[in-house]
Amino acid sequence: MSYKIIQSASNNELKHLSKLIAQSHYRRQHQLAVLEGVHLIETFMQAGYLIQALYLPQQRIHDSEISDLLATIPAHQVVLVANNLLDKISDLVNSREPVAIVKLPEVVSASDIQDVILLERVQDPGNTGTILRSALAAGVHNIVLSKDSVDVWSPKVLRAAMGAHAYLNIQTVSDLTAWCTDYAYPLYATVLSPESHSLYTLNLNEPAGWIFGNEGSGLSAKMLQAASRRVIIPMTGQTESLNVAMAATICLFEQQRQRLLVNTLPNN
Repeated sequence: MSYKIIQSASNNELKHLSKLIAQSHYRRQHQLAVLEGVHLIETFMQAGYLIQALYLPQQRIHDSEISDLLATIPAHQVVLVANNLLDKISDLVNSREPVAIVKLPEVVSASDIQDVILLERVQDPGNTGTILRSALAAGVHNIVLSKDSVDVWSPKVLRAAMGAHAYLNIQTVSDLTAWCTDYAYPLYATVLSPESHSLYTLNLNEPAGWIFGNEGSGLSAKMLQAASRRVIIPMTGQTESLNVAMAATICLFEQQRQRLLVNTLPNN
């Protein structure tokens, strides 16, 4: 089977791919994201995403895992890239890994959302990716980020989340506090405060939202005001606070624990 081949870094299609990898505003403008690696591409395809284009290092055309991937994608959407050109367009991709372009999903309105995680000014791609993975593992499928958070569809966040994006409803909004006004359920904010309630005293069996803030400065005063209740994770020893991804994981799995316990209790 014959495929289109790109042999020059000046190719316009490769320049378009380079901008999608490197520029968040360009991704938003075109409503596209770039996936790197066979596993991530296959995960998105299994979740129902359609591949817009697949860029494949020419030297890997005969690899068995590549052959399996090619069997699922129409030939006209496959582009072979020669001479390690993928290395030259960005330091965020490995020249031996295939990359694919997918369309970003439609957003879901607040009135249609139950359990949700809100991220305000969370900047670290690793933290964001870990939160997405924990959310999916704990059964929370809705993520809403403030516009000044890290670009959730950046290659670094996609890599850190290891495919979790594909099964989550994710959106970035211009005014996170305004979004909260349309949300119908309690909102919990993790914060060190005399008014905070212990995580382990909460009843988390009903739908709820969790608000997590910036790694250094925490939540803004507006987001704290939007919260229904302030929550603290009890700790012993000299530690004053936890990494935001760790705090989110603890809260989400306490919620999951309570719900699993209720579902396994014998009927009275």
